[in-house]
Amino acid sequence: MNLTDLSLLQLSEKLARAECSSTEATQASLARIGAVEPKVKAFLRLTPEEALARARASDERRARGQLLGPLDGVPLALKDIFCTQGIETTCASKILKGYVPPYDATVVARLRQAGAVLLGKLNMDEFAMGSSNENSAFGPVHNPWDLSRTPGGSSGGSAAAVAAREAFGTLGTDTGGSIRQPAALCGVAGIKPTYGRVSRFGVIAYASSLDQVGPLGRTVGDCAAQLQVIAGHDPKDSTCATEPVPDYLATMHRGVKGLTLGLPKEYFIPGTDPEVEAAVRQAASEYQKLGARVVEVSLPHTRYAVATYYLVATAEASANLARYDGVRYGHRAQAKNLAEMYEKTRDEGFGAEVKARIMLGTYCLSAGYYDAYYLKGQKVRTLIRRDFLEAFKSCDAILTPTSPTAAFKLGEKTSDPLQMYLSDIFTISCNLASLPGLSIPCGFTKAGLPIGMQILGKPFDEPTLFAVGHAYEQATDWHTRAPAIG
Repeated sequence: MNLTDLSLLQLSEKLARAECSSTEATQASLARIGAVEPKVKAFLRLTPEEALARARASDERRARGQLLGPLDGVPLALKDIFCTQGIETTCASKILKGYVPPYDATVVARLRQAGAVLLGKLNMDEFAMGSSNENSAFGPVHNPWDLSRTPGGSSGGSAAAVAAREAFGTLGTDTGGSIRQPAALCGVAGIKPTYGRVSRFGVIAYASSLDQVGPLGRTVGDCAAQLQVIAGHDPKDSTCATEPVPDYLATMHRGVKGLTLGLPKEYFIPGTDPEVEAAVRQAASEYQKLGARVVEVSLPHTRYAVATYYLVATAEASANLARYDGVRYGHRAQAKNLAEMYEKTRDEGFGAEVKARIMLGTYCLSAGYYDAYYLKGQKVRTLIRRDFLEAFKSCDAILTPTSPTAAFKLGEKTSDPLQMYLSDIFTISCNLASLPGLSIPCGFTKAGLPIGMQILGKPFDEPTLFAVGHAYEQATDWHTRAPAIG
């Protein structure tokens, strides 16, 4: 078995037993990237010298008996939305080309402190706006299971890099499904933690009340190990919660016996691929065999989620992206005066989807329309959250499809924005309600494409999500399958 075939936790155990070195694991990852990256295109930039230096440092610590934890010496990669000191950070946008941050995002600093080896920065939809990774200014990522298909978005590079065995784990961000949907389409695990569970300091903002950082990995345990390191209060982020961080790996093994799992009737609707629905319902039956009780629940305001999301998210994007004006950093257009410089910089620097969302958001916030659109959207958001809190009175977690379909063809939905936006119909409510959501593989279509199941939990109840996900993993083998690329 190649080292790159191991899960994050399997590699961590091998490193702890001195059965391999971090340098060997890092060299294996870099070799794998060299072999498959021309087809997958998950990375925007690699940092091999830094990675090997950190790997050697990890090996030296291990030799001295000074191991920093499960991530020490493990090769990981980062979505290009995280500020990394001394490494170009573009958010896959021309407007930030050449921007080299003078500091690390809090999550990056915590990974470094844990001894992780950082391989490089991953491709994504520009400013995290998209569901297919086709909005990147540097070209799309290709799904390792079928190179003609999307890996999902916006964290498409993060999901594809794990699926293609280029990295043992990755970080992404999730504003409306951007970790869970690509995890589902690429056949890996990914979690959006509760809003406030992980610091957003140094994370380039899209929609500040919705964005959340989370890990992707080959297994639920791989995600738990990464979240253990990055979660927790950060005084640099005023929205970061002070809730103590539980031991995710310790609680992951508690099983599902005695738990009640809800199936929301609003998430099994016409338009969902029958193969996807059948796989999720089969997973629910598996949970019953494992000792869980499955009940139907209702989330009646789900039908308003997509409209609400595209009001709230675009309004916040309009405000957040106003700072990209060519004055302080990033791209600056040549112009005769200041007004022309602003206009040309933003016209040249932003892609079509980002421009569209900025314009929609600016309209929502404009005089005479704020109350009718943005304020109303926030009120409906409250109703969506109340639906979940009511449903959780009768269940411990909720099971749904992650995406209504498996991976679709690149270019298939680019001419129909509504169809593209509906790709996130099952993931958006989780962000609006500030809840945690985990996606895990639960089957394959007849065409051999992965299917993902979403597990939604109560605020700050990530331990239950990990326990529910891990129990299913132990009873099935979907998570062990790998694409044939390379």
